Amino acid sequence: MKKIQMVDLKGQYEHIKEQVDTSVLQVLESTAYINGPEVHAFQKELEEYLGVKHVIPCANGTDALQIAMMGLGLQPGDEVITADFTFAATVEVIALLQLTPVLVDVDPVNFNIDIEAVKKAITPRTKAIVPVHLFGLAANMDAIMELANEHDLYVIEDNAQGIGANYTSKDGTKTKTGAIGHVGSTSFFPSKNLGCYGDGGAIFTNDDDLAHTIRGIVNHGMYVRYHHDVVGVNSRLDSIQAAILRAKLPHLDTYNAARRNAARKYTQAFAGIEGIITPKGFCDVGNCVCDVCDCHVFHQYTLRITNADRDELVQHLNENNIPCGVYYPIPLHLQKAYADERYNEADFAVTNQLVKEVISLPMHTELDDEQIAFITETVINFVSK
Repeated sequence: MKKIQMVDLKGQYEHIKEQVDTSVLQVLESTAYINGPEVHAFQKELEEYLGVKHVIPCANGTDALQIAMMGLGLQPGDEVITADFTFAATVEVIALLQLTPVLVDVDPVNFNIDIEAVKKAITPRTKAIVPVHLFGLAANMDAIMELANEHDLYVIEDNAQGIGANYTSKDGTKTKTGAIGHVGSTSFFPSKNLGCYGDGGAIFTNDDDLAHTIRGIVNHGMYVRYHHDVVGVNSRLDSIQAAILRAKLPHLDTYNAARRNAARKYTQAFAGIEGIITPKGFCDVGNCVCDVCDCHVFHQYTLRITNADRDELVQHLNENNIPCGVYYPIPLHLQKAYADERYNEADFAVTNQLVKEVISLPMHTELDDEQIAFITETVINFVSK
């Protein structure tokens, strides 16, 4: 059996090596390293893939979130609601801009932001909601957009883990995650479903004026060289990374299908095992690893372990050379940087439980049946002992 990787970037690279190498060499020969033709071509191709009017590439996913908020003109003290159970970058940028983070609990089934908790958190100072498409599963965007319209709020989608996922609205319309709210952001960190070989990110919007503002922000606030019209930052996707992403973008749907297939096999193996709760989706059939749902792209395959010690399972898997991850071990509201006396522990019952139970198994495009069988048997043997 091949060595099991949490993410097998080398195996993926070997399938597209010739195209990637050629693309990178072409950039080196052109010496157009910043804002070169590869960046503009990737921008256009990603706009077409997502069905969105504007893609603005930038340096990384955290920058993408920050710049999205800067573009909306949010002011210090404005409240921004987001999920307590997510990576720190989501709340980090809110705090960096001197906005007021408002953390709320998540749904116990799909781990995405809890709509009822959002409703309770809205105040006259609320200006935006940041839903996170956690682990690659589309959040409940119909409900979020309805709330936003009712209260005149912005919606900023954190799509760092969900690129390629489809959200099916109540009317049956399918839209790519990241292209539903007023503005969306993503990361091209190497381990993402669409990852480059360094750092990279992008912002998405259908708003022409907002896109114009953001294009200035990413380039020191300039639209004309040395004319600084807005306060900006230096955040650009370099041409080498854009070339790599161009090589990988045509494979994204295939990559996501491979992840769904692996997830389906995991879920089938764990079916009926007491103490293991497998991922569920946001579709009518209730299980996103079926053949009719594309709401989940499985950036992570995350279990809940309810009848055994999760940390001991982590150790057991590591002893058997099976990598795994705990995303996330500490709620954001309990992080030193984001602790706030406004928060009541009773409002975070789900998140406080999830951090004790969740474990993410290897998930990538190169997983094979032998590896999946070994991983699932090792987990089952531990929880059943």
